[in-house]
Amino acid sequence: MTTDTETDVFEEHRPVLLGVAYRMLGRVADAEDVVQEAWLRWSGADRSEVREPRAYLVRITTRLAIDRLRQVKARGETYIGPWLPEPYITDFGDTVPDTAERAVLADSVSLAVLVVLESLSPLERAVFVLREAFGYPYADIAVMLDRGESAVRQLAGRARKHVDERRTRYDVDPTQRRDLTERFLAAAADGDLEGLMSLLAPDVRLVGDSGGKSKAPLRVLETADKVSRFIVGAARKGVPDLSWHFLELNGGPAVIALSGDKPDSVFQLDVVDGRIQAVYIIRNPDKLRSLADV
Repeated sequence: MTTDTETDVFEEHRPVLLGVAYRMLGRVADAEDVVQEAWLRWSGADRSEVREPRAYLVRITTRLAIDRLRQVKARGETYIGPWLPEPYITDFGDTVPDTAERAVLADSVSLAVLVVLESLSPLERAVFVLREAFGYPYADIAVMLDRGESAVRQLAGRARKHVDERRTRYDVDPTQRRDLTERFLAAAADGDLEGLMSLLAPDVRLVGDSGGKSKAPLRVLETADKVSRFIVGAARKGVPDLSWHFLELNGGPAVIALSGDKPDSVFQLDVVDGRIQAVYIIRNPDKLRSLADV
C-alpha cells in the first residue's frame, strides 16, 4: 500500500520526470503515460532498496522512455508531411533566475533541438537529455542506463556532435522574439509582403506540421520570398472566428490561434541576429489537444 509520504515524494519529482520523458519522446501524451508507469513502479518498489528516490525515479522514467521510443521506431510509423514535437507548455517563472541556466533549459526543449533529437538512437537521446538538460554526471548516467562510463561518454560525444552539426544557434531573448512575433503577425494580417520580407532571414525555413489532418505545406518551405508569400496567402484565406494569444511553449514565446474556442494552430519563431530564421506552424489537431484549456 502506498503511503501519503511516498505519494508526496513522487509528486515532488513529477515535474523532473515529465521533463525527462518529454525530451525523450517529444510527445506530451506519451510522456505522461511513461510518468504514470513510473508511478506504478514506484508504488510497488521495495523501499529498502531505494537510497535516493530522485535518482531511482529518473532511472525508471528514462528506461521506460527508451522502451517507448524503441517501440515507436520499430513500428516504422509513417507521418504525412514534416514532423514537429507536440507543443509543451513551459513557464520558468522565478525558478530559473540565471540567464545562462534559462537558456540551457529553453534550448533543451526547443522545437529545433527536439527535431534533431528524433534522428538519434534511443540511447544517444537518453544520454544527451540527462547530460545536457539535467546535468547528470557521466557516472550517474552509466548507472541509470546500465552501461559503462566510457561507453556513456562515447554516446554523449556522438550525440553532441550530431546535434551541433544540425541545428542553428538562435537568440533566446524572449522579449526580442515576442516583438518580432507581434510584427510578423501584424504584417501577415495586413498582407504586407514587403514588411514580412524585412523580418525574415534570406534563408528562412517554414516547417508546417499537419499530419495530413489539416492544411499545411507538405514540404519545408525555404527562402524569404516563398515563406512570405505563403504566409500572406494563408492570412487572406483566414480562420473563422479567429482569436489568438501569447503563451510560453518549448522555452520561448509562441502564439496559439483559436477558431472560436478550439485551438487551430500554434506559431513559433526562431530568431538569429534579429531576423526570423525559422517559422514553425503546428496544425495537427492531435498535437493541440493539450492546449485546449490554456
